[in-house]
Amino acid sequence: MKFTIRDSVKEDMPQVMGLINELAKFEHEAHAVDVTSDDLQRDGFGDKPLFHCFVAETDNELVGIALVYPRYSTWKGPVIHLEDLIVTEKMRGSGLGTALLEAVVKYGRKLGVKRISWEVLDWNEPAIKFYESKGANVMRDWDVVQLDEAGMQRFIENI
Repeated sequence: MKFTIRDSVKEDMPQVMGLINELAKFEHEAHAVDVTSDDLQRDGFGDKPLFHCFVAETDNELVGIALVYPRYSTWKGPVIHLEDLIVTEKMRGSGLGTALLEAVVKYGRKLGVKRISWEVLDWNEPAIKFYESKGANVMRDWDVVQLDEAGMQRFIENI
């Protein structure tokens, strides 16, 4: 099946939202999605976009995305974070994931970043094997640390 990789536009965000929800369901976290299509439209476009999104399209349907945003490493300098690389289930194995990752890597090189980083669930062996086959280093000795809104509120209350 043929597909096209392109930069997203504001009007893509409802379909992007559908892919985000599909991923959340796959990861057994459907209840955890708070972001809306309106949030994506507000945050990803305008004078100071918070992220850049690549979309994969076939027959006027979005079948994959790769969403990245800038970060800064105290060890390396400018880097980008790949928040999600999503390929809809019917397109897995088609080369779409490779094409999206290629777009991200070329984008990172164009920006002059020193690293592209992302997380992968430890039970998602197909994704881990895919990333390792592309030369990525899956650092199993690092743990993800997060402080959500409720955690931030508790933290502030205890200052």
